[in-house]
Amino acid sequence: MKLTKMSHSCVRLEKDGRVLVVDPGGFSEEDAAVGADAVLVTHEHPDHFDEGRLRTAMEANPAAEIWTLKAVADRVSAAFPGRVHTVGHGDAFTAAGFDVQTHGELHAVIHPDIPRITNVGYLVEGGKLFHPGDALTVPDQPVETLMLPVMAPWNKISEVIDYVREVRPQRAYDIHDALLTDLARPIYDRQIGALGGSEHLRLAPRDAVQL
Repeated sequence: MKLTKMSHSCVRLEKDGRVLVVDPGGFSEEDAAVGADAVLVTHEHPDHFDEGRLRTAMEANPAAEIWTLKAVADRVSAAFPGRVHTVGHGDAFTAAGFDVQTHGELHAVIHPDIPRITNVGYLVEGGKLFHPGDALTVPDQPVETLMLPVMAPWNKISEVIDYVREVRPQRAYDIHDALLTDLARPIYDRQIGALGGSEHLRLAPRDAVQL
């Protein structure tokens, strides 16, 4: 399975000639979802869900489908009848040939005065990769590669480190990093790498690795 990191929280996965894209939001590239056979969206915030990017992908590939939670599905299903699937915690499905399980129900707390929205994470290929969206959800099975939200209005670095410790992946790749300045990156790299207990890695946008 090939992992390509796009900007912020968007990733592309490729296997057997098919492409699965997670969270092509407004901070990711305009073509982040182009060529996708399936798109997964974790929640409705615009840095994870961009209707224009989804529309471009769906129009480019009339067979492409979307899996997402109800809040997003309600906004796009009318435009793509029969191609949008609503999922929630505990569901399992196959998208673009990838086996996917859903974990989690709510977005992390930004502030107690801000109502929490729904959020679902996606566990791909039996734990080969987990993308939690905007939550620190711990799946109930081992994770090889964790997509790690390193910097957000809803987290701090101690929580990020403890999340890596709790999930205990073989490796963790940064996501949710568009707001992290180049000045701060070495600090995050050093502290998460030293304290998380797992291999901590970072990819530049459009860089790819084999998992």
